Amino acid sequence: MPPYSFTFHHAARCDILVAMRILSMFFLLSLGAVAAEKTIIHCFAFTPRPEATEADFKAYYEANEKLAKDYPGILRLWYGKLRSPLVQYRVDAETAKKFTDAAPKAEGITATRVRREHGACMEFKDAAAWTDYAKHPAHEAWTKVYDKVRVPGTTTYQILPTP
Repeated sequence: MPPYSFTFHHAARCDILVAMRILSMFFLLSLGAVAAEKTIIHCFAFTPRPEATEADFKAYYEANEKLAKDYPGILRLWYGKLRSPLVQYRVDAETAKKFTDAAPKAEGITATRVRREHGACMEFKDAAAWTDYAKHPAHEAWTKVYDKVRVPGTTTYQILPTP
């Protein structure tokens, strides 16, 4: 017999097989629970105010933690400085009308370069939690602190659950 073989009595082998089946069943059920999750991830990137102090950012970080505690719809939260800045170009509303899916380019326009350096992502338990978040008092309190560290305007997007 090779050194890695084991010999079991029939009853012990049955107990191990039953235990393996039970563990496999729990594993498969947990996969189904993950696949059925309907969370929404809300992310945004922002440009910091040049006059924002270290104390302002400390207050913003603390406000993020408080928001996650005070609003029950937030499951997880990430925030901080972006690994590399997100650079975008903005145009005025009239110029923006020149861009369509059929005409993705426009000539002779003036654009402003925007550099996003900080960001955050929040995972919400479902669509209703994300929708209700903007009206919640905890969000209103958080916004007052957030506005002290950011130039108005953010780049925002949501990641929807996979069907």
